[in-house]
Amino acid sequence: MSTVSGPVQTQVPVVGLFTGQHVLAEFAGIDASLLDDELFLRRTLEHVLDQAGATVCEVSSKQFEPQGVTVLALLSESHASIHTYPEIGALFVDVFTCGDRARPELAVRLLAEALGAATVQTKTIHRGWETS
Repeated sequence: MSTVSGPVQTQVPVVGLFTGQHVLAEFAGIDASLLDDELFLRRTLEHVLDQAGATVCEVSSKQFEPQGVTVLALLSESHASIHTYPEIGALFVDVFTCGDRARPELAVRLLAEALGAATVQTKTIHRGWETS
């Protein structure tokens, strides 16, 4: 009779690459009415993420009083968020996508165009393992 000691090893299928891009951005010079329009921001974020190749699973948002909106998008690839400051015409954007199919930098650029941002500052952080 044969016995096996120690933990049982199972193979977990690899479904994605452990790599990603995390784009952090600040936009300024935006019309305050756009930054306080929850429905517009939800639709616009979802549209630009789709255009950039991301898979949007769900979008959630919160309208704040007296002003400001936060929009969160759950992606198959990870997440995206917008936090607005209508009183100063600015917002923060955060788009993180795992793998190499979605293009978070494109999503941020398209969002800046859709909002008519006068200034855009971005920083891209490469995360995970490098792929060849």
